[in-house]
Amino acid sequence: MACFLVPTAEAVIVTVAAQIIKSNEKKAPTLNDSVAGAVADAVDETKVTLSRKLMWLARMLWGGALLLAFEHVWHGEVVPWFPFLTAAGDPADAAVMLHEMSTIGVSMAILVTAVWICMVLAANAITKRTPKHASAAA
Repeated sequence: MACFLVPTAEAVIVTVAAQIIKSNEKKAPTLNDSVAGAVADAVDETKVTLSRKLMWLARMLWGGALLLAFEHVWHGEVVPWFPFLTAAGDPADAAVMLHEMSTIGVSMAILVTAVWICMVLAANAITKRTPKHASAAA
């Protein structure tokens, strides 16, 4: 009924956090005036920033939430007039809706976040391995 609201709320929070972190990453000083700075820049080219990783999570959450919202509209559970959620009109249905949000919605949000964690671990393993292969080839 309204399980898509939980991943949507997480997507909003993650998107805002990613934007804040991205602006802080741009403000960070760089070491471009020395050889060490050039080496650090070469390593940073292969590194995936935290803001980019968070945007992966945000996009996964937004995509899933939009698909779920479409599915709920398709089945008539979300309507274009107030109270928008058909279950919100009746107190008994509202209790069922809140139960669905706390079980199904939270489970979906946790699953998407777990998949994202696996993606981040894989990306970290790949980026740690890349400079070793580059130096071995040289």
